[in-house]
Amino acid sequence: MNDYEKRNKDMVEFTPEKSKKIALARLDLLNQWKEFRRKSDNKLQADYDFVNLHNTSNSHLFEILGKISRGTLHRWKNTLNGIEDYTKLIPQYKYAKADEYRTCLTDEEIKIFMGLLLHPNRLCIGKAIALTKYKLKEQGQSYIPADITFRKYANWFKKNNYDKWILARDGEKALSDKVEPYIKRDASLLEVGDILVADGHVLNFNVINPFTGKPTRATLVGFLDWKSTALVGYEIMLEENTQCIASALRNAIINLDMIPKIVYQDNGRAFRAKYFTCGSGSVGSKRKRGVFVGEPNSFSNDKGFTELGFNGLYSKLGIETVFARPYNARAKVIERFFKEFQEGFEKLLPSYVGSSIDNKPAYLMRNEKLHKTLHNDYIPTLEETIKMIDMWLNFKNSQPCPNAPNKTIAEVLEERKKQNVDINLLDNLMLATEVKTIQRNGIRFLNCNYFDERLYGFKSKILIKYNLFDLTSIKVYTTKGEYLCTAKRVTETHPMAKLLGTVTDFEDYKQKIVKQRKLRKKTINAVKEYLSNDEVKYLETKMIEENSTHVQSEFKERSKGVQKIFKNNSEKYEYLIKTNPDDKWIENFKQTKEYRLLYE
Repeated sequence: MNDYEKRNKDMVEFTPEKSKKIALARLDLLNQWKEFRRKSDNKLQADYDFVNLHNTSNSHLFEILGKISRGTLHRWKNTLNGIEDYTKLIPQYKYAKADEYRTCLTDEEIKIFMGLLLHPNRLCIGKAIALTKYKLKEQGQSYIPADITFRKYANWFKKNNYDKWILARDGEKALSDKVEPYIKRDASLLEVGDILVADGHVLNFNVINPFTGKPTRATLVGFLDWKSTALVGYEIMLEENTQCIASALRNAIINLDMIPKIVYQDNGRAFRAKYFTCGSGSVGSKRKRGVFVGEPNSFSNDKGFTELGFNGLYSKLGIETVFARPYNARAKVIERFFKEFQEGFEKLLPSYVGSSIDNKPAYLMRNEKLHKTLHNDYIPTLEETIKMIDMWLNFKNSQPCPNAPNKTIAEVLEERKKQNVDINLLDNLMLATEVKTIQRNGIRFLNCNYFDERLYGFKSKILIKYNLFDLTSIKVYTTKGEYLCTAKRVTETHPMAKLLGTVTDFEDYKQKIVKQRKLRKKTINAVKEYLSNDEVKYLETKMIEENSTHVQSEFKERSKGVQKIFKNNSEKYEYLIKTNPDDKWIENFKQTKEYRLLYE
């Protein structure tokens, strides 16, 4: 291809349609002029006559070209030079490609201007123009382009380089959300229960904190069935944590009465907790599906988590897991549900506060006295919130399903194949497992001590299993999977139970002392088999001495006092008058107003 052919190809490809139309009209007019001159003997007079006819006509060519002169016709003729090529008649003989723009701005001016305009702080066009002109003056440039020149270039750049504009000014997430193409997925190929999509959502309205009684924004963790678009399980807690997610999953499995094949979930820290994912990769576990899957029975201290049987919940249930790409909201259909949840439910509540500062309701704005006066201050509790959400979900499920024509969400949901899940076995499989080391006070777990007499004397690693919804006790196993005991949470003792505590506090303290003595005696009796008679006598003598001094000071002295529990001071007074009239408590009680009212 020669230069002429290449130029002609580029001309056809990049020239605007309006310029092509003008060039073709010029070529048609030249052909008509040539035919008009051929019929006339006086070529000069023919030229003037043709020009006059064209300029006074209402023809199609006149509408495109407007008025012309005799010189214009001859210039066009010379441009063609005997070649019938309309591209030579394109106005100005110049054209711009899609990524080019004809401007009088120099490269240096464009560099300065675009450097300011594409700044991440997102300067407005007017401010970028002003700063560019100031910098050019500082550099000693005498000629400064007009504002409109900069503005036209900025508008062209934004239209023809929108990806660069968004990335530079708004970042990668905005580029992904606004510019990059997305993959549309066909949900009709799925069945109910195939995929559950999980995510957390901070409620855009206040609820009553059950611990403080103050308003707060709780968190809803939901599991949505992709096929039916129904929220099949959710839980509301003050924060997104492992317990909240586990409870929501449990509710989803019970409501569906089946184990999902895949859980497509958020990439957050709580969702990636080892309680869920340990022993299974991001593409899921290869264990056999089903709620009745047994657990491994062989463990070793030197093995990894998976080999230890330290399998997460998803692995034990046979659920494969897929984690969403961070900050890719469009890939999770539950995000669309939460948006509808906000518009259709949250905004109807009086305690709605908005999802951001920009969209908060009027009563939260400054100086909005009227709206504050008319506002309803009702704030629901967590229980009331759950009831209202359930009512809204019933309404939502009665709407048409987007993935099944002519069916409601509830009708699609009813088409699932139930598995008759055993709730007791499900709860057993949902027990979390961790490796712990037995200390002198038992097992330290979640800032609490758990103890059982069977743990006394052990100083090794063990496995514990616990229920996230009941932490009063934990189950303890050896590293071989053998059951040891159920350790109960140890309560703390009153610092001065004897002098300042109640009878209950003192009894608790006594019981713990007795337990210590029992365990100590058990150890001494076991060691006697390995000691001589003299050593055994020494231990017994030492033990008797310590017990006599300790017990006498702690128990016997207190046992002389009153051990009876009284309903009121009057009952105590009557009792002491009969049994111990010299008790100092009687003298103190006689000085009180209660005594004078009752007995005087």
